Amino acid sequence: MVRLRVRIRFAKQGDLRLIGHRDLMRCFERVFRRAGLAMSFSQGFHPKPRMTFPAALAVGIEGLDEVMEVELAESTIAEELLRRLAPHAPPGLEFRAAEVLPEGGPKARVQSLRYEASIPSPPPAGLPERIERLLSASSWPITRPNRRVSIELRPLVLELALASDGLTMRLDVAQRGGSAGPRDVLAALGLADLERQGARLRRTAVEVRQ
Repeated sequence: MVRLRVRIRFAKQGDLRLIGHRDLMRCFERVFRRAGLAMSFSQGFHPKPRMTFPAALAVGIEGLDEVMEVELAESTIAEELLRRLAPHAPPGLEFRAAEVLPEGGPKARVQSLRYEASIPSPPPAGLPERIERLLSASSWPITRPNRRVSIELRPLVLELALASDGLTMRLDVAQRGGSAGPRDVLAALGLADLERQGARLRRTAVEVRQ
């Protein structure tokens, strides 16, 4: 039986940002089925398609360069796969690149994630100073609402900068002891209400360890 592992880069934008991860997985399954692509399925009473998303995207955040891996039960090449998928993608889903992976190779391991958040112009007063305080701190513990466990935010923030078009950040997800998302960083900067004020959050890159 043919088993072909493929890594796909895709974008999830517009209203599609409002669907959850499980709905996204069902969306992918429909697209593959309509494209006539044979997916491999797990064994057991409730077989599921063999596909993984190494960095699930939170609801409400757009993804410009997302990663998923799928195992197919047929042979194909990357260009042909993209050609067959494209006509069946719903609005907001765009297949951007595909790579056939070596047989028996490791699954994708995410090293870091890049995000950007639109900021009103002019930016909130004191924001550059708040960014500097966070970056210069040796420790910045945070506790999420309704949770008792504290997370050490500072070592997870690899980059944080205020640009002309918004706030950019790069977050480490390879460390032990918890992970942080862009909303944690915004809350630490006093910008927890930014999205409610109309700002958009986007994940611009999923950086995979080679």
